[in-house]
Parts: sequence; C-alpha cells; structure tokens
Amino acid sequence: MPTFVNPVSVCVLGAGAIGCFVGGCLARHGHRVTLLGRPRYGEAVRAHGLHVAALNESPTAVPRQRYDFVADAKAHGTALNQANVILVCVKSGATAAAADQIRAHAPESALVISLQNGVHNADRLREALPHRVLAGMVPFNVEHTSPGHFRQLTTGHLYIERPTDEAQANLVQSLMGPSPLSASLETDMKAIQWSKLILNLNNAVNALSGLPLREMLLDPGYRRILAAAQSEAVRLLRRKGQRLVRLGALYPPLLPHLLRLPTPLFRLMARSAIAIDPEARSSMQADLRSGRLTEVDELNGEIVRLAEALGDAAPVNQALVTAVHEAERAGHFIPIASRDLRKRITLHS
Repeated sequence: MPTFVNPVSVCVLGAGAIGCFVGGCLARHGHRVTLLGRPRYGEAVRAHGLHVAALNESPTAVPRQRYDFVADAKAHGTALNQANVILVCVKSGATAAAADQIRAHAPESALVISLQNGVHNADRLREALPHRVLAGMVPFNVEHTSPGHFRQLTTGHLYIERPTDEAQANLVQSLMGPSPLSASLETDMKAIQWSKLILNLNNAVNALSGLPLREMLLDPGYRRILAAAQSEAVRLLRRKGQRLVRLGALYPPLLPHLLRLPTPLFRLMARSAIAIDPEARSSMQADLRSGRLTEVDELNGEIVRLAEALGDAAPVNQALVTAVHEAERAGHFIPIASRDLRKRITLHS
C-alpha cells in the first residue's frame, strides 16, 4: 500500500469544463494539479488564469503555482508518471484511449477515479488497467462562462466509491475537502450511477430544445417528454431489480410525477429541491452547438439497451437518441420546439 502525502499530486485527464472546475477546486484546496486537456481550454487558462466559482459564489482565482495545463498530448505521459491520483473526465467514447495512456505512463500505485457520465466507464477502466479504479459521479453542471472561468450552475456534491482500504478512503475524503467538492463515499455506486442516469435523460431534451435548463423545465411540453423518458427508465430498472437512491433532495422515481404537475405547482416544488443558474444548459447542448459528438448513446441509449436485454422496448428514449444523432449529422444546430419534438416521439398526451 503506497503512502500518500499532502498535498497530493493530481492529474485531471480530459480537462474540459468539469475537469477544469474540479481540478481548480482541488488546486485551491492546496493540492498540486495538472490539467490534461484540449488546446482551446489550455489557451484560455494560460491567457486568463484559472478561476472557479461554486453555485451562487463569486469566482476565485486559483494560484498559478498550484496548477499546470498541458494541451500537448505528447507531454501527457510525463504528467501521468508523476500522479498520485488520476481523475478521468473524458467523454465515454474516449475511455479506452484514456486507459491506454494511464497504462503506458502512470505508476500502478496511482489511484484512478472515473468522474464520467454513464454506468460502465469505471468497469471499462478496471478491465483495462492494473490500477485501483474507483467509480465517481458528478451531479452538477459546470460551464466555461468566460475565458478561464468555470462556474458550477446546479446544486450537488460529488459521490465516489468507498475504497475497501481505510487509508485510501481517508485519502479520497481529504483530497476533496470542503465545499464545493465535499464528497460522499458510497458502497453501492451502481445505485448512484443508475439514479444519476435517470436525471441525465434530461440532457437530450435540453440539447434539442436549445434553451437554458430552467426555461426548458418551465415549458410543460418539454417536461412531459422528459417525464415519459424517465418513466420508461424507472419501469425498466424496476424490472431489472436495480436499486435506486435519493440524490440530495431528488428521488429519481418520483421525478416523472413532479414533472407532470401544472407549471405553477412544479415551479414551487422544484425550487425547494434544486437550484439552477438561469444560464445553465446541459453539456450535450454545448456539444451539439459546437458540432461535437454527444454522449447520448451512454445515456438514453443505455435505457434502450437495457430494454433490449429485458426483451422490452424503450420507444421514447430511442426516439430521443435518433433525434440527437440526426442533429449531430445536420452540421448546424436547429432547436426543436416542444410540440414538434412531442410529435416526433409520438407523445400525444
């Protein structure tokens, strides 16, 4: 068992909006952080510095001596070689490539934590790596609001798989430290991940709407679409026998009922459950607007695959997967009004 010292040397592999925010918070907490990401983020951070802002807080500049941003993929190996902890924040489609990088360069003593969407990425990393891999879950949205500035836009704290080794558990708890990166250590991460997946079914609806999350959720048409997608998922997960859990104030199986409430009552109930910045949007919408491939196959597509495995069907989620892929191929972003999206998924009620 390796001995970890404080501050911990952390590598964030896939430093996009979430990775830069989490890495920035860790650096602000006193750890030494190396961000491995794309040039567009690296150029912004080098020119303007790294600033992080928790929900409803003012941005804080992270001391430059506590972090590096490495955009040159050829230099990633040196950074990984020096890491005690590696946070994997790449999109699901890049998990295999991330595992290749870690296996080639990182010491086997390094602890790997997956902070990715979906329910299988940590398992994929475990299959490919000799390292200790922990599943993690980020429940909040982060946006790159201006060059070098990363803001948390919705409520929530991190969930990370509890290591069986108490020393590693203490390391993870001390690594994350105080708000906004307080971490709940969990023994049943599959329940956490599937519960989060139900919340993430919102990403496709929000992406196709082109609206901020708050504005989209105040439209009863989009809410009915999301309620139908989540109801489908809850039904299938109950057939599977999968346990679901409360995430903060949200219990995913109850969300479809909340979404179907009249708008004034929904607004009142939702206000007590989750805080959303008026400008918050899903990362999937940002991907569509930028012409990048989305993670829809790891979210709504996961429900479609679950249905197939059970000899069942998930027509609402399948229709959302199809609509997102069509938007990806279009080459330019055109929002879909709620009434038109409802017709496309044959949702009439």
